[in-house]
Amino acid sequence: MFTDEAALEERLATPTPALIADLGRLEGDLLVLGAGGKMGPSLCRLARRALDAAGRTDVTVYAVSRWSDRAAADELEAAGISTVAFDLMNPTADLTELPDAGNIVFMVGAKFGSAGAPSHAWAVNAAMPDRVTHRWPHARIAAFSTGNVYPLVPVSSGGCTESDPVGPVGEYAMSCLGRERIFGHAALTRGTRVANIRLNYAVDLRYGVLADIAYRVQAGESVDVTTGHANVVWQGYANEVALRSLLHATDGEAFTLNLTGPETASVRRIARWFGEEFGKEPVFAGEEAPTALLSDASRCHALFGYPDIPLRTLVEWQADWLRRGLPLSGKPTKFQVRDGRF
Repeated sequence: MFTDEAALEERLATPTPALIADLGRLEGDLLVLGAGGKMGPSLCRLARRALDAAGRTDVTVYAVSRWSDRAAADELEAAGISTVAFDLMNPTADLTELPDAGNIVFMVGAKFGSAGAPSHAWAVNAAMPDRVTHRWPHARIAAFSTGNVYPLVPVSSGGCTESDPVGPVGEYAMSCLGRERIFGHAALTRGTRVANIRLNYAVDLRYGVLADIAYRVQAGESVDVTTGHANVVWQGYANEVALRSLLHATDGEAFTLNLTGPETASVRRIARWFGEEFGKEPVFAGEEAPTALLSDASRCHALFGYPDIPLRTLVEWQADWLRRGLPLSGKPTKFQVRDGRF
């Protein structure tokens, strides 16, 4: 359990021996593009800690963002990370002003509001990767993607594997597939080593599917179970896998990886668990649809091991977080969306 955000950040920044060993093999510096988002700061801290533990103080971790929240940048600087204030969204920005690096984690993305501004989603999610791969053609790139590139599938299927056909629904999902295709084109034509990481959904207690459900149960609000199942994974594990995937990035055909937990988690069951935690009877709306957005992460677990924090423990941590009155991000995942409009 965590008494405050500092304790949570400490846990998220604690590297495993496997991560330390892998990052000890990196060639060149590490550049994190879009480091100011929900996952970026914790990924940067985790990388810095792992590199230091591996004796790789020669590797610089650069965190690139607009850094409108200067306090967040200062905290990263205090942790040994070099922050770079740069507006990646500016189409005229000169990427040559950014540092050279042998390794890049691409975390830039546009999701919420994409239904009303689809051209912006495409510019960020699909056009920007082309600029990035021209600027750093010889880097290893781990690019965050999403499980939304898959279609909704029967709950009984166990989820889509990396070899299943994609079927994005809506502008956001289509633009994310565009991002993968642009990175894949660079891998094929320029020899850029790419890993496309299809993540859904990371949990960090301040946000995530569990936070969304827990908040509604605690507040006595109804939980819509139409999208009755989802995948979730501890953010610490997600960040570790993204960093370790750099060594699996390939040219020719980009390496593709589903990143999530092993469970097809029932929204109704999770809500009932939270009901037990809060001493409240959950209120439900709707009935479970036969399909959901689900991924099979067997390849990920075979390569990197199972997530170290199981689902029920995450539920207990989430409930304790809310009982303590600790902060939420106020940014719902909207995992219930079925028409692709975010």
